[in-house]
Amino acid sequence: MCNVLLFMIILKILGIIDILGALAMLFALFGINVFYIYFLFCAILLLVKSLFLITGDVLSVIDMVSSLVLFLSIFFSLPGFILWLLFFLLVSKGIISFV
Repeated sequence: MCNVLLFMIILKILGIIDILGALAMLFALFGINVFYIYFLFCAILLLVKSLFLITGDVLSVIDMVSSLVLFLSIFFSLPGFILWLLFFLLVSKGIISFV
């Protein structure tokens, strides 16, 4: 019983990380001025979360690509299509983890 509860808590924390990354994508998309440390923080969290790719989780590729895009969005203005696509993918992953 305790292991199931711990698994559910970890799943919700990982969902929060996805939603924070999606929020950073939205900030980059609309050009909202936030501290660049927020983009860096979200990118590092998503990069660490993408290490689940080693265990065979295919959806961790989305986290890895999102992390790379957040790193690049600090220095460059990226196309809106890429940001919207990754925003919706991260939001859907985040919402599913809360269901």
